[in-house]
Amino acid sequence: MVTCLLPGRGADGQEQPVSVALDARERLFEQLASDAAQFDARNILKKVVRVSKPSVVHIQSRKIVQSSSRRTIEEAGSGFVIELEEQKYILTNRHVIFPTVADGVKISMEDGRKLTVAKIASDPSSDIAVITVHETEALVPARIGDSGRTEIGDFVVAIGSPFGLTHSITYGIISAKGRKDLVLGTEGVMIQDFIQTDAAINPGNSGGPLVSMRGEVIGINTAIASSSGGNEGIGFTIPINMAMVVVNQLLDDETIRGAYLGVRMDHDFTDSTALKLGLSHARGVRITGVTENSPADNAEITPNDVILSFNGTLIENDDHLANLVSLTPVGNKVSLLLLRDRKPLRVEVQLSRRPVNDD
Repeated sequence: MVTCLLPGRGADGQEQPVSVALDARERLFEQLASDAAQFDARNILKKVVRVSKPSVVHIQSRKIVQSSSRRTIEEAGSGFVIELEEQKYILTNRHVIFPTVADGVKISMEDGRKLTVAKIASDPSSDIAVITVHETEALVPARIGDSGRTEIGDFVVAIGSPFGLTHSITYGIISAKGRKDLVLGTEGVMIQDFIQTDAAINPGNSGGPLVSMRGEVIGINTAIASSSGGNEGIGFTIPINMAMVVVNQLLDDETIRGAYLGVRMDHDFTDSTALKLGLSHARGVRITGVTENSPADNAEITPNDVILSFNGTLIENDDHLANLVSLTPVGNKVSLLLLRDRKPLRVEVQLSRRPVNDD
């Protein structure tokens, strides 16, 4: 027995032979194995990843640098399979696949299978794109969750292709909800209601899913706030509820006209005007005009009404109201809380589709 090298110490502080120290180390390994087995049995992250990854796709795009130039660049992005009315599609961000050259979008699954693009429908105002592919038989659709039920502090998983590293997994929490007024891309994203997450999101994650601990997609990872171009713990995700409204409109007629209220808004609503109407400060949206035969007209909304809430959501400003209306399915009835003649008034409005010639 070798007892002269690297002796351990016993409970009494006395040096022990190496063999005794190795025995203690072996017992520690056995304890760790037992503890790890118990931990693994409760580690739902593995189950979330296992159930989600088969729905995620890698997208490679050959993008046009300038419309006046023939120069192109290769960029990677992500997407995931959805199913609507027994038809399967790929959902992603518009900026992942636009602008590209003809046949410039290549899609592959985790197992290496290639998908052929049949048609693309997209909406620049929300940065949503729906891709129809030919090979749909073996596609595994993601389970769509309810982003409206998410809360700050919920654990989430992001899946995508950061820097081209396909099907990478990152993990974090929801850091905030309802982020707006972000400057995104050259065209801008007009409809904004982002979920913020600290799950690591990098270039190439765009279009991939943000997944809840139930294995349900709650958002589309879209952008990062970064001074370096890489992850700094601030990523932004389009809520899936919002995305699916746009998807249904795209698949309906490929033209996003959205829901319509039919009001003109005071874009310079000031505190002094608010005081005259009975508010302590400017909040909500002051109505300056109502379009004839519009949903607002049918609900008897009048100029100088102030819309304070939309279906229970407090209105921050005119852009906020416009976003909420645009993201509501056409035909839905919504509840508006108004201030009229210094008194609260609740009205029900059934939203219709925005007229083609409406500005």
